Amino acid sequence: MNQGRTVFSQLLSFLPDREFRRCVARYGGDVRPRGFSCWDQYLSMAFAQLTYRDGLRDIEACLRSLGGKLYHMGFHGRVARSTLADANDAHDWRIYADFAQVLIAIARPLYASDPIGVDLDQSLYALDSTTIDLCLSLFPWARFRQHKAAVKLHTLLDLDGNIPTFISITDGKVHVFVYRAGAQPREVLPRRPRRGASIRLISSMEKASGS
Repeated sequence: MNQGRTVFSQLLSFLPDREFRRCVARYGGDVRPRGFSCWDQYLSMAFAQLTYRDGLRDIEACLRSLGGKLYHMGFHGRVARSTLADANDAHDWRIYADFAQVLIAIARPLYASDPIGVDLDQSLYALDSTTIDLCLSLFPWARFRQHKAAVKLHTLLDLDGNIPTFISITDGKVHVFVYRAGAQPREVLPRRPRRGASIRLISSMEKASGS
């Protein structure tokens, strides 16, 4: 029987926890905790992403089935749907956005010299958008069709390592855009793009991180 650390906790040991605490302090994330700290929330979302959970009920069921192992995975709060929902509502999203930029800044140099199959002087990016369906009765502000709600996630990937360098969430009716640092978005696809349409960019676009 394995008496060591879980694989999940070993993965998390690579995260710069000091930088995470700085992000939390910047936005007062744990000033008025409601049963779930920002770190517990981050662990829950990381676990959900790595294990392909598809909702709060799924996250709760999977984590609670682990029982006493949760503490060794880094959790200190009680895992429940209501606690997760309260944390998602109360904690400032900018905490995790800022921490994501910290992780991106660490990851990108690690892949900078990896071959991508094309010899270019400039960076190669892929821009894609994904429509995320929502329940219209719960998200009336995100009306997409007569009986449907949605938002659209625009992601700019640096193909050196397939690392996202820029992400924007817009109204579901917004089409694919090119984002250039310091400039306004510019539409680059027709008004009615095909489902799953994407565009690859080979240009001298500035990196979203400013480098």
